[in-house]
Amino acid sequence: MVVSAKRATAPKRVALYLRVSTTEQTTDNQRRELEAVAERAGWEVVAVFTDEGLSGAKGRDMRPGLDALMKAVTRREVDMVAAWSVDRLGRSLTDLLDLLQEMRSKNVDLFLHQQGLDTSTPSGRAMYQMLGVFAEFERAMIRERVMAGLARAKAQGTKLGRKRIEDTDAKKVDAIRALRAEGKGIRAIAGKLGVGVGTVMRVLGEPNAVA
Repeated sequence: MVVSAKRATAPKRVALYLRVSTTEQTTDNQRRELEAVAERAGWEVVAVFTDEGLSGAKGRDMRPGLDALMKAVTRREVDMVAAWSVDRLGRSLTDLLDLLQEMRSKNVDLFLHQQGLDTSTPSGRAMYQMLGVFAEFERAMIRERVMAGLARAKAQGTKLGRKRIEDTDAKKVDAIRALRAEGKGIRAIAGKLGVGVGTVMRVLGEPNAVA
């Protein structure tokens, strides 16, 4: 007699992300609730990343916990990221889209406790599908503002020109490429290094990129 055995499915590897804005606050409640959810769902919490006393308005480069989390996502060390609420991840739409799109590109799901969002479910996956729509809207708005600004400058007699890549400081060129390799967005790189977005895109050879 042949006995068939059902192969056990490995539990979902989950990373918790916890953040509070002030040092007077604690992440204990967030962790307790998320660990309880994971236990009920049969998920395995493999890592906990924390940023304490840091505003959600700060970018990834200013939040070591978030940066470490996204590096774990890039290395495919987790299957899902769980956070207490969407505002724990960030408060800028652009930054949120960058994070969520990066997770999606690595097939990493997202669970948000307060919003009841779980992208591993059919209804939750629909949210990921909308990311492309919002990202394209953001790009279109940026292009529109840039074109309007150029037209206004031209009408005012301002001479328009492009700074050549070779005129950019060599160290900044290396820094731009290194930050992009770490997964930083175009605007984040430009802000960090004090250069124009166009300069960053030309150095990277990504003329149509805005993320």
